[in-house]
Amino acid sequence: MSATLAKLNLVNAKKPLQAPPIVQRRNKVSNALHHQLLLAKALAEGSNYAPKVFKTVTNKISGERTTVEATKRIKPFWFVAENGKVCLQVRYGNRVMELAKGKNSIEVANGDELVKTLSLVIDCVNKGEMDTQIEQASSAVRARFIK
Repeated sequence: MSATLAKLNLVNAKKPLQAPPIVQRRNKVSNALHHQLLLAKALAEGSNYAPKVFKTVTNKISGERTTVEATKRIKPFWFVAENGKVCLQVRYGNRVMELAKGKNSIEVANGDELVKTLSLVIDCVNKGEMDTQIEQASSAVRARFIK
């Protein structure tokens, strides 16, 4: 073994085939919040945010399948309340997550504070601080599919 290679921390590791379910759910929420952050930043700058996705479309006449670039519609997770403040709701799928007992929204003063709050919530999700809320929302979504 070379001297340079001896300085490195060598281990015997195996790559997991798939991430644990809670990590997959955490990534789903984190990705959705990241899109919300980019949408909020774009609206604060006065521009639009519409990410591009690729869709496979089948031609009805020939039956040929082609890949087409389309814009993905991002619906904001926030709204302006009656008191004029912005309320942010974190969603899992189409369900609003309950952040604390009986509380489902984060109230912020304006768009600048919304961007900071979204960054903070993304950090909380990535650190695993919202795993119980994500698990509750996930089980509520899954319960709709059980017959």
